[in-house]
Amino acid sequence: MTDFETLSKRYGELVDQVNRHRRAYYEGNTVLISDAEYDALMHELELLESQHPELITGDSPTQTVGGSANQAFAPVEHLDRMMSLDNVFSHDEMAAWIAKTSEGPFLCELKIDGLAINLRYEKGVLVSAATRGDGVVGEDVTQNVLTIKSIPRRLAGEGHPSVVEIRGEIFFGVDDFAKLNEGLIADGKAPFANPRNSASGSLRQKDPKVTAGRPLRMLVHGIGAWSNPTAAGQPIRTQSGMYALLGSWGLPTSERFAVVETAAQVLEYIDGFEKNRHKLEHEIDGVVVKVDSLSEQQDLGFTSRAPRWAIAYKYAPEQVNTKLVDIRIGIGRTGRATPYAVVEPVKVAGSVVEFATLHNQDVVKAKGVLIGDTIVLRKAGDVIPEILGPVIELRNGSERAFVMPSNCPSCGAALAPSSEGDIDLRCQNAKSCPAQLRERVAYLGSRGVLDIEALGYVAAVALTQPLEPQKAPLSSEADLFDLTLEDLLPIQAQVLDPDSGLPKLDADGNPKIVDFFRKKDGSPAEVALKLLRNLEEAKTKPLWRMLVALSIRHVGPVAARSLAAHFGSLDRIFAASEAELSEVDGVGVILAQSLREWITVDWHREIVERWRAAGVQLETPGHDGPGSGASAGGMFAGLSIVATGSLKRFTREQIEEAIISNGGKAASSVSKKTAFVVAGENAGSKLAKAEELGIEVIDEEEFQRRLNS
Repeated sequence: MTDFETLSKRYGELVDQVNRHRRAYYEGNTVLISDAEYDALMHELELLESQHPELITGDSPTQTVGGSANQAFAPVEHLDRMMSLDNVFSHDEMAAWIAKTSEGPFLCELKIDGLAINLRYEKGVLVSAATRGDGVVGEDVTQNVLTIKSIPRRLAGEGHPSVVEIRGEIFFGVDDFAKLNEGLIADGKAPFANPRNSASGSLRQKDPKVTAGRPLRMLVHGIGAWSNPTAAGQPIRTQSGMYALLGSWGLPTSERFAVVETAAQVLEYIDGFEKNRHKLEHEIDGVVVKVDSLSEQQDLGFTSRAPRWAIAYKYAPEQVNTKLVDIRIGIGRTGRATPYAVVEPVKVAGSVVEFATLHNQDVVKAKGVLIGDTIVLRKAGDVIPEILGPVIELRNGSERAFVMPSNCPSCGAALAPSSEGDIDLRCQNAKSCPAQLRERVAYLGSRGVLDIEALGYVAAVALTQPLEPQKAPLSSEADLFDLTLEDLLPIQAQVLDPDSGLPKLDADGNPKIVDFFRKKDGSPAEVALKLLRNLEEAKTKPLWRMLVALSIRHVGPVAARSLAAHFGSLDRIFAASEAELSEVDGVGVILAQSLREWITVDWHREIVERWRAAGVQLETPGHDGPGSGASAGGMFAGLSIVATGSLKRFTREQIEEAIISNGGKAASSVSKKTAFVVAGENAGSKLAKAEELGIEVIDEEEFQRRLNS
C-alpha cells in the first residue's frame, strides 16, 4: 500500500468515526466517546485536510455544525448561523489559546449544561424561537418557549432593532429539577435522568401546556443577526456592554460573568468555579472564555464551525465505580463491528449510565478490562460515558477476558477487516445483514436524506426485523418503493433502543412488541397510510437526495449536490470515470473510488433499477449532462459565493442549489477567495467581513438577474 493510499484509508476512517459520533450526539442525544477522544479525532482530521486538501470529501464533518433538526417540529432557518465552540481541557491549553488569540480583556462566563436556543425579535416583539439544529436550520419551539416566564414576549425600553437574534441556554435549576422529579415519582412516573435531557425533552413537548408545567429557565449569552449593535445611538463595543444592553431590555443575563485582563485571571475564574460547581443554582460543565472586544471578535472571525474568539474550558469529569456486566458487539450502517460495554446502571454527573463504547478489540485490550471487573467510569465533559480501567484489587477470579467474535451477532456472517492492516472488523454480509439494513433504512428516511417522516427507527426495525415467522418486507433497499399495505399490516416487531440496539422492555420486564402498522381491530394504522404517502412523495425528491440515500461511503449532501448539478442523472454519475468524478468540486479521489466500487456490486445495481422501475426520479429534469450544470461552462464556474441574511426569494437550500447547479461553490464563510456575497435583510458579520475585504455585495434581486441573464 502506497503512502497516499494509507493516508486515504485513514482519512476515510476518521470521517466515518466523527460523523457517527456527531449523529449519535446531535440526533440521538447519545454520547459514545469522551470529549478528549472526539477532539483528538477532529484534530487529526483537520491536520490531514490541511496537509492534503485533495483528500477532502463532501461528507467531511469539518464542513458542517451539529446535527439535523427533529422532524417532529417545523424547520426554522436562522438568520445567522449558530456555531459550536472549540474546547480545551487543561490550564496549558487555555493559556496557549489566549497567547495566540488576544491580549485581552476577556469575558468569562459559566458554561450551562442546557439546550441552545435562538430567539428572534422583530421591533421588540418575540416572533420565533428555534433550537440549534444543524446550525443553519433548527426546530420551531416558539409556542413552548412562550410558556417560560423569564423570557419576555416584548422587550423593555425603546430603540430596538427591526430584527435581532438573541442566543442563550434553556435549562433546569438544580432545586427545580429535584422538585420536578419528586413530583413525577409521587405520580408513579419514572424520574428524569439528568437536567440537560429533561430540559431538551420538556422544550420539545407537542403540547405547550406540558412545557408550561415545567420550571424551565433561560440565560442569554450572545446575539446572532444584528449588523450594527447600538444603544442610544452609540455603538456597542464589547461583549459585556452587549450583556448590559440585553439586560436593560428585560432579557435574563447571568450575574456570574466577569471581565478580566490577564490569562492568570482567566485561570483564577475557572478554578474558583470548579471548586464550587456543585453549589451553583444550575449545572455547569465548564467555563466559556470570550474576547470582550466586538471589533476584535470580528477581526478574528470563524472557522467552518466555531468562532476563533471564544473557547470552552471543560472541567474534569466525575468518576464512579461500577460492574462491567458484559461486552457486546454493535453493527453499524457500514458493517463496522463496535464493542460496547454493558455496565450495572450507575448515576454519574447527574445521569444514569448503562452503556459505554469500547471502539474496537485493541481498545478493550489496552484498557485491560475483564468482563465482571469493577471498573472506573467517568463522564468526560460531564456528558460522555468512558471506561478508564479496572479496579484490579477487587478482582476475585471470576472475571473473564473478552474475545472478539469471528461472526456477526446479527446475521452470523464473517467479521473481517475491509483491507490489510485495518483494525476495525466489518460484517461481510452488507446486502442482507439485518443490523446493517436496519441502520441504512433508518438513515435514508431521516430529514437530511429522503425526509420520510413515517420512516423512523422503530419503523425501520419493523420493516427489516419483524418477529418470526413473519418475512421482512424489506430484504434490501431495493424493495422500499414497492411496499404495499398488504406487506405492512401483518408486521409485528420488537421495539429496539436506537443507542444500544437492545430490545426495550415493558413494565413486566418482557421485550416490548408492537403491531406497528395496524390497529387492534386489524385496520391500517395511520403510520402505515402515511408511510405509503411519504414514499410516493419521496419518488420526486431531488437527485442529490437519492444519491445520499444509497449509503455510498463518503457521499454526503455537499458532494451529492455537486455531483447531481454536474452530471444531472444517476446513470451519468455511475458511467463517469474516476478522473471525471474527481474533477467535480467537493468530490476528490477517495469519493470517486468509492462511487466506482459501489456500482460494480450486483445488488447495488439492483437497488437503482428497482427504484427506477417503481417510478423514482433519478435525474434532474431539463439537465443535459456535463456542460449544462456545474461544469466549466456554468455561469458561476469556479466562483466561491456566500449567501447571508434573511432572503425572501430563496430558502437556504434553494440558493445553495442555484449556486452549485451553475458551477459555483456555496461557501459558508467569507474570505479573500469569495467572489461575491448575496446579502438579505439583517445580514450580520459576513456582510461586515465582505465590506472590510472589499468583496462585491449584491442583493437577491441582482442574484436573480444574473441567474436569468
